[in-house]
Amino acid sequence: MQTPHAKSRSFPFHIVIFLAPAVIVYTVFMIIPLIDSLRLSLFTITDDKREIFAGLNNYVLLLTDPKWSAAFQNAFWNNVKFFIIHMVVQNSIGLLLASLLVAGGRARSVYRTLIFAPTVLSVVIIGFIWNLILSPLWGVGESVLKAVGLGALFAPWLGLAWSALPTLSLISVWQFIGIPMLLFYVALLGIPEELIEAARVDGASGWTAFWRIKFPLILPTVGIVAILTFVGNFNAFDLIYTVKGAQAGPQFATDIMGTFFYRTFFGSQLQLGNPAMGATVAGMMLLIILAGVIVYLFLWQRRVATYDL
Repeated sequence: MQTPHAKSRSFPFHIVIFLAPAVIVYTVFMIIPLIDSLRLSLFTITDDKREIFAGLNNYVLLLTDPKWSAAFQNAFWNNVKFFIIHMVVQNSIGLLLASLLVAGGRARSVYRTLIFAPTVLSVVIIGFIWNLILSPLWGVGESVLKAVGLGALFAPWLGLAWSALPTLSLISVWQFIGIPMLLFYVALLGIPEELIEAARVDGASGWTAFWRIKFPLILPTVGIVAILTFVGNFNAFDLIYTVKGAQAGPQFATDIMGTFFYRTFFGSQLQLGNPAMGATVAGMMLLIILAGVIVYLFLWQRRVATYDL
């Protein structure tokens, strides 16, 4: 008699059927454009629209030719600043809000919804609203600051080179702070209450219990939030384009990798599009993001695994 283990298992066609639509859509709209973009970055386009293989020459031009390298470095370092502000401000406040929600009462579901609400709004709406609020001509920002005695601090922050990027970063933080808050909130809820009670019995304060018990236990979530922030920020485009346009003014002070790619590939009022160099910029964005993901996988994850052991 044939045992159940000896029976050959049938191929799970139902899994293929369920996965096929998502795989097809993802392949058509993500994988194929990505591969074709990387292919295009290895060619130059002549005036008569012919593609000539150039190897890595486009990448060399992007990194060494003053015509391209200055703009690329400006966009890259602006993107680094954009990421640091999100990493420090957004994730720190998100962790604080999550801790307060865990310790909150019945109204925490209302607060959670209110904090997360801006995340589901259109970036176009967010950019338009904040443009109106911060406008030195008709915005309410100056009036609000005057009402609390801080009117002297008001300035056209979106129009000054030194303050435009931090201002847009903080607007982005305000919109997306609900995402790290929810991730930290779920992680904190998963901590057994018995551990916290045992710490309190041993005389640990709330602050000590958080940093010595809760925070080490949510380190995997901290790493996930960090890499999501990194990938999201180095793919950012829509908010800056909505508020400052393709030129990312003033004087390219808000230009990041996404707007630099858009202006290079499609062109703008002051610049003709160059699809080959635009694809090269996209390739560099991919390499930067891959480098961040590799650092996360081989350094942060290993550190957390070692810590758990």
